[in-house]
This record gives sequence, structure tokens and C-alpha cells, in this order.
Amino acid sequence: MKNLWDDHEASRYIDDPLELRAYTSRLIGQDEDLVLHGGGNTSVKAVTADFFGDSLDVLYVKGSGWDLGDIEAAGFAPVKLDVLKRMAQLDSLSDTDMVTQQRAAMLDPGAPNPSVEAVLHAIIPYRYVDHTHADAVVSITNTSNGEERIREIYGDRVLIIPYVMPGFVLSKKVVELAEHIDWGKLEGMVLMNHGIFSFADDAKLSYERMLKLVGEANDYLAQQNALEIKIVTGHEAIELPVLARIRQSVSKLAGKAMLCQVDDSPEAIAFSLLENVADIATRGPLTPDHVIRTKRIPMMLDGDVEQTVAAYEADYRAYFDANNDGTLTCLDAAPRWAVWPGRGVISFGASTKEAGIIADIVRHTMRCIQWAESLGGWQALPASDIFEVEYWELEQAKLKKAGSTPLFQGKVALVTGAASGIGKASVESLLARGAAVIALDIDPAINGLFDDKPVLGLTCDICDADAVRQSLEQGINRFGGLDIVISNAGIFPSSLTIADMDDYTWKSSIDINLTSHQQLLTLCIPYLRHGLDAAVIIIGSKNVPAPGPGASAYSAAKAGLNQLVRIAAMELASDGIRVNTVHPNAVFDTAIWTDEVLSKRATHYGLSVEEYKTNNLLKVEVTSHDVAEMVCEMAGPLFGRTTGAQLPIDGGNERVI
Repeated sequence: MKNLWDDHEASRYIDDPLELRAYTSRLIGQDEDLVLHGGGNTSVKAVTADFFGDSLDVLYVKGSGWDLGDIEAAGFAPVKLDVLKRMAQLDSLSDTDMVTQQRAAMLDPGAPNPSVEAVLHAIIPYRYVDHTHADAVVSITNTSNGEERIREIYGDRVLIIPYVMPGFVLSKKVVELAEHIDWGKLEGMVLMNHGIFSFADDAKLSYERMLKLVGEANDYLAQQNALEIKIVTGHEAIELPVLARIRQSVSKLAGKAMLCQVDDSPEAIAFSLLENVADIATRGPLTPDHVIRTKRIPMMLDGDVEQTVAAYEADYRAYFDANNDGTLTCLDAAPRWAVWPGRGVISFGASTKEAGIIADIVRHTMRCIQWAESLGGWQALPASDIFEVEYWELEQAKLKKAGSTPLFQGKVALVTGAASGIGKASVESLLARGAAVIALDIDPAINGLFDDKPVLGLTCDICDADAVRQSLEQGINRFGGLDIVISNAGIFPSSLTIADMDDYTWKSSIDINLTSHQQLLTLCIPYLRHGLDAAVIIIGSKNVPAPGPGASAYSAAKAGLNQLVRIAAMELASDGIRVNTVHPNAVFDTAIWTDEVLSKRATHYGLSVEEYKTNNLLKVEVTSHDVAEMVCEMAGPLFGRTTGAQLPIDGGNERVI
């Protein structure tokens, strides 16, 4: 285990135990072999003054919603220590009441909710307490003789806690065991099938004890030759249409749109090809904490997709019925990860962040399962124990408080001409509604235009069918499917009469403004057929209903595109794919409208630039954002019963009307 402690950095916090607590917590959180995505928790006991200046003993414990990897002092909930200790003496306490009383005992009502392990941290008689779900320790405890192995590794230096439900029950178990132990002889404690604690009155010592204890577990695995993981360098290609079907079926079962994250690394491929993978992968999660994100077991993809998903649902319903006491609300029965033999594993989430978190947990789970198998056999907790955590009263309460989700959360959209103008604005509007976006543009700037967003920006010549196919396949592989297509890329060629038309101007307009849209649509249809409320929106032009002289190359291409859309609406309706068009006009914040061009056009009509921009019946300026907002509405449920429509967005044009 790498020690990240920096004496110089730590000296900045030497007089502030809370800041020092946040610093050492970040050190722990930066090591994914210790904690993953909100897992684990830390605390420090300190003396502070209340509002009246009176001294109080306080437990600062990690708050709900914070991640140890980047936690700050504000991420710790300050709770009166004496209240927590009194709670530990109660004979019984529901977790809901525990959370309520912890909240009532906080010094700062604006702080996050305290960890459900706050009572446990309070009764440990050390100033600093660290808790992780270290891979090595959890792997060893998830074996048939795990407790024996833990004693072999640590002797009497750790307190071993048999698995009990987290929260108040766990705290009571530790209180019970503490009556017979000398805390001064302990460096930590191991919670079977759950994790490990270290503690000390010194922040550095507690941190280093954690590293030491986990390091010893790693050394033990190495001595047992358990750390070697198989890899497979060659594998079968992912069948992307099948991936789209998988995503569609899982989303329908979940009752919401889901994204996919495929792990086809050598390690994931090797895991998927293990002879007993269907057995070992479905014994249960690495730690019960993971069930909230991953469900109890993955789906094993074998045979027909729809039948496999239906079988998973039936198994989940049976699991729920077998453990439900009659008072619980069944969660959705959709898997959160799947093993795809020969191709790796898939993680499912309503957002790229959620899918990524699950993928990280799965990656560690696959490794730990194999470690435990090397020690004689992977043995997860019984389904009833996992169910108890999955249907914890605190988790059920969250369901009742769950707010609304963004309209397009979990959906995948593709936008062409996405680096500027209407295309860029469409990407931004889609992101605001929660979508993941495949953004294509011939401009290389597209690659970094939407950094830190769920966008796959790809440089692509929309007229190159092979390039479009490759870009589309990259997008499907990244997100799992396709639901929305905004076909926007286009050019406005120089004004030429028919008499003066040259072959290049005519052909380039037809290629970009008509043929490229047809090629894109043809390539997208196989995926849209497995999309979720699939919708295609074509960016047309006012020139379709109201062409003007000197624009034959543009107008003819857009008119042809309009006919293509009408036919597509008829052909694709039976697949549930809606195809609609918007006809913008005078959208001046696009690449084709430079200041020079705008000034010339305004002068030509004897208008000022501002007058020219609002030269419509409503006297309003139409922006790229206005068009993008309309496009997104057309992709959503508001237009869920509309296909083949043509909608002007031009402020009112007399010639169109």
C-alpha cells in the first residue's frame, strides 16, 4: 500500500483537527483499492464551542453524499458526542429514528446528514476513526473459512465482528463485544463481509494503521498465490445492434432509459470466459453496501436477449417475494450489470456517471471474486442479508422523496454539425435535459468542445459514409444505443442563378444538404429501431416552402431533404420512430452569418442590422438556442404523437404563411 502522507501538507492542518481529518480522508479516498464512490467513512472527535460559547464534545463524521476522494471540512456532519453515546445504550432503535435523532443532535442544521455509522464511530474510544471496504480484506472475509484466515493474519490486533446489518444493530454488536476487550491493544477491527476499521488518537497513525492492515491482507493473498488474474487478449467483437437490443430491454424493465458502459478489457473478457462464471458471478455482491447500486447479482447474457431479460426479471421477483414481509415496495427488477461471455461485462446506469460508478464496482468485484476463489471458494452473504440492505428502511424512504429526473436522462442523441450554431446549441439543450450525446462535426474543435460532459465529440466528414459509420459505432459502443438523431449539418452556398450555376456549387450542396442526411438516416435506422421513443429531427429551411432567386442549389437540396423526411416518416412509423422537421429562417448566430455577410444583406434590403435580424411578423430575433429548444421539444413526449410534421421557426414569415 502506497503511503501518500505528506508532512509539509499535513502541517497546514496541524492546529485544526477537522481540516486534518479531511486531509487524511482524501488520502484514503484516492486509493480505489480501499474505497469506491462514496464507500467507507471517517470521523474525528473534537471539542468545539456552541452558539453560546459553551464547550461541547463533537463527532465530526463523514456526511451523506460526500466522497472521501475529494471531501472537504464542509462534508463532515458535527454531531453531539454525548447524544450518540446515549443512543448506543438503547436496547432498540429503528434506523429511521436513529437518523432523526442524529439530525436533531447536529450543531449545524445546514450540514449533510451524518453517516449511518455515526453511533459506531462515537463508541470507538479513539479520536480518529477510518473505515474502508478494502478489496483484499473483503475478499478474504468472503470465503468459507474467512474468520480463521483473518485471525491468522492479524492475531489479537483486530476485533473481529461477525456480519450484522449496518447501522444501529452493528453499533450494538460492537458495544456488546467491547465489554470483553482492551481497546488499547487493538489497531483496528474487521467487519466480516463488510470492511475494516483502523483508529488512533493521531491522524497519521490511524491512516498508517489502515495501510498496514490492508497491506498485510494483500501480502497474505500474495503468499497464497491468489493475486494472479487471468487475461485474454483476443475476443469476439461486440455486436452493436445486439448491444442496442440489450439496452432497450433493460431500460423497459427498469421503467426508465438506461445507458450502457461496456468493459471489454482483457481482464473482463477473461472473467466472462471462466467456466464457472455463471456460478461465481451470481453468488452475491462483494459487500452488501454495493447492492444499492449493483443489485444482488448480474444478468448472464446467454441466448435470446428478450428471453434472458425476462428470466432475470422472474428471478428478481422471486427473490423479492421470498424476502418481503408484506410491507415493502418492490424496486425495479432490471439488472445493473451483465456478463456477456466472450465479450466482457456491461454496466447499466441512468447517467454516464452512474454507469461509470457501477463499472468501477464491477471491475473490483470481478478481481475479488477470483482472489477468493483462489483461497478455496468465493462465498457471499445469503440472499436474505443482501435483501435486508437493498430494502433497508432508509433506502425505502429515499424512494418516497425521490425528485423528478431530467427529461432525457439515460437517452442517447446524435447531432451533426455540432461544433457551432444550431448544432452546438442542440447539444447544449440536450445536455440540459440529461441526454448523452454523440456530437459530429468536420471541425476538429468538436473533440474538446464539451469536455467534462457526457459527450463523445468526433471529427467526421458527414459526406463520408465510412467515417459516419465508424463514428456512429464508436458512439453506440460508448453509450449502448441511439434514441434521438438531430440531422443538422449543412452549408449555404454562394448565391448563383441557374444560368450561372457551376457543377461544384450544385454538387456540394446536394451532397451535404441532401445525400449526407440520407446516408446518416440509413446508418442510424438499425439502432433507432431499438431506441427508446426514437425520434429524428431534420433541420430544414424556410427555402422549402418559400424559395428565393439565386438559391437554387440550396433550395433544391432542402426540398429534396423535405421529401426524404416525409417518406421516412411513413416508412419508420411502424417501428415507432418519429420523423419531423423544423424550418428555421434568419438564424444569424451561425457560422455562415459573419458580420460582413450580415451587414451586406441588411444594406441590400435598406435595413439596419438590428432591423434585418428582426425582419419578421413578430419582430423578434430567432437564435440557435431558440431552434435547439424547439428541436428538443420535438424529440420529447410533447410531440410523442406527431410524425411527418413541418414546423417553421422564423418569427412569422409572410411568404411561408
